[in-house]
Amino acid sequence: MNTKTFSQKPADVTRKWVVIDASSAPLGRVSVVVAKHLIGKYKPSYTPHIDAGDYVIVINAANIVVTGNKEIGKTYHRHSGYPGGIKSASLKELREKNPEKIIFEAVKGMLPKNKLSAERIKRLRVFAGSEHTHEAQSPKKVEVK
Repeated sequence: MNTKTFSQKPADVTRKWVVIDASSAPLGRVSVVVAKHLIGKYKPSYTPHIDAGDYVIVINAANIVVTGNKEIGKTYHRHSGYPGGIKSASLKELREKNPEKIIFEAVKGMLPKNKLSAERIKRLRVFAGSEHTHEAQSPKKVEVK
């Protein structure tokens, strides 16, 4: 028996558009499904060194569900690069100011840290409300369990 291991080529990649409703499940569950589609790991043709993921649209980011004490206990940090330049914000403050960043940061943390991660995160589109600007791509709705 002479079977060879399948290895996908960059020319063979087909990308779909999917839309995920963030208000249907907790933040972690939504982020896992988004990361799985960005990587393309659910596809039978998955190859680790080829970026074969889909375009993902996340809607209702402002209505994301969190469990426990995370609304006030979870903090997001950023640093300007200067001494004393650290800024912190709780999840509640970030939800009011920039709710798209909550999902963006959660998904970015779940992607593998390699050369493909920058291209993968570019295919993520997050919207605070239920409307998005990608109706022309006719995305398929994906349920989060």
